Amino acid sequence: MAKRKISLNELSEKVDITLSNLSILKTGKGKAIRFSTLDAICKALDCQPGDILEYRE
Repeated sequence: MAKRKISLNELSEKVDITLSNLSILKTGKGKAIRFSTLDAICKALDCQPGDILEYRE
């Protein structure tokens, strides 16, 4: 988000997801994400899923 110079509020509006849910995803506290949400985030940030996802055991 910093590279794209977009705020959490702007991204939540573009992706049509609540600010609280987006914050949960950003902090890594989310357990799952819908593919449609991931697709919308990637389109808004002009990135690939691997740019924003990280595998953790």
